[in-house]
Amino acid sequence: MNPTLESLHPYPFQRLAALTAHLAPPPGTRINMAIGEPRHPTPELVRAELTGALDALSTYPSTRGGEALRTAIAGWLTRRFALPAHALDPERHVLPTSGSREALYSVVQARIDRRAERPVVVMPNPFYQIYEGAALLAGAEPYYQNTGGPRGAVYNARTIPHAVLERTQVLITCSPGNPTGEVMGQDEYGELLELAHRYDFLIVADECYSEIYPDEETPPAGLLAAAIAHGVRDFAHCLAVHSLSKRSNVPGLRFGFVAGDPNFLAGLLTLRTYFGSAPSQLAQRAAIAALADETHVRENRRLYREKFADVIAILKDVLPVTYPDGGFYLWIPTPIDDEAFVAGLYATQNVLALPGSYLSRPSGGTDPGAGHIRLALVGPHAECLEGARRLRSYVESFTRSHNDTSNAY
Repeated sequence: MNPTLESLHPYPFQRLAALTAHLAPPPGTRINMAIGEPRHPTPELVRAELTGALDALSTYPSTRGGEALRTAIAGWLTRRFALPAHALDPERHVLPTSGSREALYSVVQARIDRRAERPVVVMPNPFYQIYEGAALLAGAEPYYQNTGGPRGAVYNARTIPHAVLERTQVLITCSPGNPTGEVMGQDEYGELLELAHRYDFLIVADECYSEIYPDEETPPAGLLAAAIAHGVRDFAHCLAVHSLSKRSNVPGLRFGFVAGDPNFLAGLLTLRTYFGSAPSQLAQRAAIAALADETHVRENRRLYREKFADVIAILKDVLPVTYPDGGFYLWIPTPIDDEAFVAGLYATQNVLALPGSYLSRPSGGTDPGAGHIRLALVGPHAECLEGARRLRSYVESFTRSHNDTSNAY
């Protein structure tokens, strides 16, 4: 076996299963708010395209994807991020993938030069665990750049040591952030772009939550638009990663794409001809239909806004909960150790949340995920409200118990 496999950490949900395996929750419906799997209805236009294009199953997809698909992707990116007309060439700047996780993994494998001494992949901390796994399996060293605090999920790029930047080959961003929900702006991207050109590394912007945000008038910024704003020619050192899973509620479609630096994408295409594949022709037709429509995306955001407003109203008096700038998670500080909090919540209320420390690593003398939980508001409205009520009941019970113990002394 590849010995590098031994360096991989258990996935957060494996750890959650082990944490709760010995617990006996009360009877009744279990509410799982730990997993960020979109559960809003799949748009009818996607369903219709899937059922009407079954003949496409008889052909293999090309690794590059069809011309109509790449044109649709370039067109959507241009509209969504207000890029100049023709800034994106569907032949050079776009490549479809089987979801964003597969894309993130293959991008890191394609970029890391193992001949270099101790190559580094910089990643936000807390983070989506595929970043770390991709780095380790590519023979690179993860560098955990703590986020949170006054700058939210924004990289404080100037705090990354020069010695680390000299070895950096990939720097990953996630905006809106998973799990924090914080959003990067063009100035912050500009700092990273300057460093990427100075130290010759690739910025990989995970933007899979970019279409879930509270204010219709202020969508999150994107790396490609920032590159143009800062005078970066032909998206050098830039790669944006997207998925339809969250935008269009089609996680089972396994559809994503990458866009940016054409020189890197040429190499990535070579790698993918050996192990990767474009989504099926069936999925490609469904994706073209989804990318052409924004009505279902606005409705998706409306559903999340309603859930956030109602859940926060239930919790705000007992927990320091705030509305995220993007994404569908609440990132909530806990009054006790996050593992103990999650175990107690499950044991007493039959509600699953994810400990924040399962999404982070100790770095710089602190663990930015510790003392938090991630709550995914992906279920139906009524289910999210019931989960919030149970969480509030748990916190109130915990608080009363703590006060009674304090008064006893």
